[in-house]
Amino acid sequence: MVNYPGGIVSARKQKNQQPKPVKFGKRGMSFEAEINATNAYYLAHGLAVIHKKPTPIQIVKVDYPKRSRAKITEAYFRQASTTDYSGVYQGYYIDFEAKETQNKTSFPLKNFHDHQIEHMENVLSQKGIAFVLLHFTVLSRTFLLKASDLIPFYKEHKGQKSIPLTFIEDKGDEISNQLLPSIPYLDPIHKLLGGDSHFKSTTK
Repeated sequence: MVNYPGGIVSARKQKNQQPKPVKFGKRGMSFEAEINATNAYYLAHGLAVIHKKPTPIQIVKVDYPKRSRAKITEAYFRQASTTDYSGVYQGYYIDFEAKETQNKTSFPLKNFHDHQIEHMENVLSQKGIAFVLLHFTVLSRTFLLKASDLIPFYKEHKGQKSIPLTFIEDKGDEISNQLLPSIPYLDPIHKLLGGDSHFKSTTK
């Protein structure tokens, strides 16, 4: 079993709950899979080297049903994660978080955590590129929102429940899904690097 922050989940129960096939934009893992496929495309074409960060796990108990095979039966997260992805694009360090919601008019602020905001601030302070990819599953719309826009909103409206879609439409860049790459998030980054210094500036 794995000790998650919200409790213990049985490994046997997880094994029996087989996920059903879903289309992109309907379930959380499908959005992640599309981002991973996009990163694989960028890597294969020499455009960028960006990977999903591994989640640090502390193994507590291991069973050996066979001498040649070990089975992890209990583990827990060693520390809170920062953001989902990091890598290099045209000499710039890239760091971003990917999140989605079923909401139609806003994005819940509870999806973000203080340590993630602090991490993105640190990336910006070193002149790296930090942002979030926000996907509205019901609307089938994906946006890139710069950390330099997210961070001030998060700090000013921390008690607020969500980020209005109108704010995201105004400040963010909408990304149109396509065949290859699936989520071409480097397009707005390339444009912004050419004539916009917000990615490289620090937030106050």
